[in-house]
Amino acid sequence: MPPSGAPDPVLKVVRGSAESAGGSAHGRPAAVKCSDDVAVVVSARGHPTARGVRRAACGNMAGMTEILGAEVQQLGRLEPVDPRSIWSHEALNFTPWLAQNADRLAEALGIELELEATEYAVGGYSLDIFGKDQTNDVVLIVENQLGDSDHSHLGQLLTYAAGTGASTIVWITTRFRDEHRQALTWLNEHSDQDTHFFGVELEVVKIGDSAPAPLFKVVALPNDWQKSVRAATSGPAGSKNELYRQFWAKLLDRIKSEHPAWTRAAGGSQNWLWLTSPIRGCGLNPVFGVKGKLRQELYIDRPRPEQCRAVFDALYARCDEFEAAYGRPLEWHSLEGRKACRISESSAGDIQNEGDHENTSSSSSTPASGSAEQSRL
Repeated sequence: MPPSGAPDPVLKVVRGSAESAGGSAHGRPAAVKCSDDVAVVVSARGHPTARGVRRAACGNMAGMTEILGAEVQQLGRLEPVDPRSIWSHEALNFTPWLAQNADRLAEALGIELELEATEYAVGGYSLDIFGKDQTNDVVLIVENQLGDSDHSHLGQLLTYAAGTGASTIVWITTRFRDEHRQALTWLNEHSDQDTHFFGVELEVVKIGDSAPAPLFKVVALPNDWQKSVRAATSGPAGSKNELYRQFWAKLLDRIKSEHPAWTRAAGGSQNWLWLTSPIRGCGLNPVFGVKGKLRQELYIDRPRPEQCRAVFDALYARCDEFEAAYGRPLEWHSLEGRKACRISESSAGDIQNEGDHENTSSSSSTPASGSAEQSRL
């Protein structure tokens, strides 16, 4: 408190400094008495600092509101919403919605995926969703449960995985019991590096009168670091698999740093990498081929050969426009009779030439540069 008869300190704020009567605060905070029950420390830039806000023993925060004024932003509170009020029926409502919003699940899992069919027949049973994990080029399945996890759905999950040969297995519930979360963890720990079990809890929330929003929370997932170490130590140091793993990791680091929205892919130990393209069912893939060649390709991968050929023919009809967008001539391979077609170019690139990895990784990201143009073709 000031001496008897002395005026209260008065705050003077100018750009770059804050002063109070009786002393300056250039470069350091100045203590300012703002009201009878609130003391505020103002920084040298003239802004109240969080550390400097103190409530008096019997005071209130009215003075603080005056000081901050427009800087006080009103924040909403998340309110839970019963998922059953949004999707009344698991098979008829939630599963179709998820199939149409696969990007929500892909973002939560950190992989590129495509959901191809719902109520997929597995023997005499029906799997909720059948699809493809494009990051790892394996079958993906999803089992949904709008309720707490139970033994029945765990058994179904394993039955469907065996019946489809799935390597990426996803179980979605509104709440996981501890024993079922532990079961998925155990399965991840005791399966090979190519098998991935995910447990995902579904929540729905809103703020005030806002539209409800789904939240996917991953509560069980594969320990890829542990699996990759196990895989790396199972072979000789400097093996091709380990070189592929290191190369794709460097390439993805560069892509995600320069173009964060392009991919959620994770590297592997195979000679190729799948990067989702704007064309459904197609990948922008760098591939280490034979005879020291690195191939950049748009790989058309659809469930049936005729579907692949339809996409290929539509693009080939506009090959001049396609190659102009890419910037160089390309090779067009229809791969007759196969469930795939390829549009590519090749250059020198040998995974065992570690000294060239930096230059090779630069050229490997080239196909994605035309993705905006390809999305229009």
